[in-house]
Amino acid sequence: MNEKLNKDQIRELLPHREPMLLVDELINIKKLFSATAIVNVKKDSFFVQGHFPGQPVMPGVLIVEAFGQAAAALTAAGIDKTEYKDKLVFLMSVEKARFRSPVIPDCKLELNIEAIRSHGKVWKYKGEAFVDGKKMADAMWSATIVDRK
Repeated sequence: MNEKLNKDQIRELLPHREPMLLVDELINIKKLFSATAIVNVKKDSFFVQGHFPGQPVMPGVLIVEAFGQAAAALTAAGIDKTEYKDKLVFLMSVEKARFRSPVIPDCKLELNIEAIRSHGKVWKYKGEAFVDGKKMADAMWSATIVDRK
């Protein structure tokens, strides 16, 4: 398995497309255990124009969405391709999400994610988001693998 995935490789694993494909790269991959996702938060990101114009901030729900995308890519890259064929990873719950500092464009948001456990098609994860080494957010969430309809 690659120790990193670029955006094209992530696009092959996830159904998300621009502008909702938030994760640009997945690095430091430990198969089915952990990875670091890179999200390049740019001044021309789709949410900047309408989310606090003049003082843009990445919405917290999009940080949680990026956590979920990173976890889905980590899981999809690690499991057998036949097990993931025609499947989607859906977010089931978000717990203990905390937003400590605003994420302001232009920055590189690093999401350190970890799979805590899996039970059948249900996975539980935790993650921390950083900009320049400063913790911006953290959360725990659950997701499930479902049939694509």
